[in-house]
Parts: sequence; structure tokens; C-alpha cells
Amino acid sequence: MMKNESKIIDINTISKLLPHTYPFLLIDKIIEMDGDEYGIGIKNVTINEPFFQGHFPGNPIMPGVLQIEGMAQTAAVICMIANNISEDNNLNIFFMTIDKARFRKPVLPGDIVYYYLKKIRQRSNVWKYKGEAYVQGSLIAEAEISAMIDNSKVLWYIQLQ
Repeated sequence: MMKNESKIIDINTISKLLPHTYPFLLIDKIIEMDGDEYGIGIKNVTINEPFFQGHFPGNPIMPGVLQIEGMAQTAAVICMIANNISEDNNLNIFFMTIDKARFRKPVLPGDIVYYYLKKIRQRSNVWKYKGEAYVQGSLIAEAEISAMIDNSKVLWYIQLQ
């Protein structure tokens, strides 16, 4: 798929590619991608999210670790689609490490989070992405995400900057 092409990767396709289910499926669609070079994922945050019950009562804020998970899921989907990996491949996705986390602004009910992922490099079966999360044009979180694909698994290594 080429950049700016109107095809959207919808929740049904995402659900087939990722092993995550509610409440841990943290992207709703991919609105743009250019092979495995670049992609934008979206999460529509609603007050009905289960984490808002405890984080925090009377002051609901989306946990930062879930924002980073949304970035990782976006990277996983664009990498899988660009490399023709389907649900039939029966792959697993693992979130391995987090370092140097930075969260700049809170995400609240009603926000739309845009996850921008850009490939930094690929070496053999390892991909590295720079991820940034935005709400209304403001940077809320950022990360570098590396993915390794082997014959049986997709492994995600998160290194936040």
C-alpha cells in the first residue's frame, strides 16, 4: 500500500492479525501506511474504557503504559501487513522491554490518540521504529520500537526515548 492511499486497515483486520482482545486491543484502525516504512494508527479513547474505573476515580487518565502498547500494536500491524503476514501464520507478538519512558501530557476520555510510526532501519529479520503519540497535535508520548520476526514468532522490543 502506498502512502496517502485511501485504504484503511479496520478493526476487523487488526483483530485477526493481533492476538489481543478486549480490553487489551488498543488501536482501532490504521489510517495510513507506506509498506513497513511508515504508518499511523488511531485509538478512540472513551469513558467506557475499563482502566478508567481505577485510573483514577473522579480524574480518569489513560495509563502511559497502555499508550506505549498502542504504539507497539500499530508497529506490529504495519509490519505484518507490509510483509504479507496473515492470521494464518499463527504468529505470537511479545512486548519485551521498556526503557526511558516519557509521557508528556495526559490522555483523557474523548481524546483521539494518533500513533505515528516511522521505520528507522531493518537488519535481517529485525525492524526498528520511532513512535510518537499525539492528541490534538500535541506530543503525549514517544518511543523507539524494535521488532524481530522469526519462523514462529514476532518479538517486540520497546526502547523508549
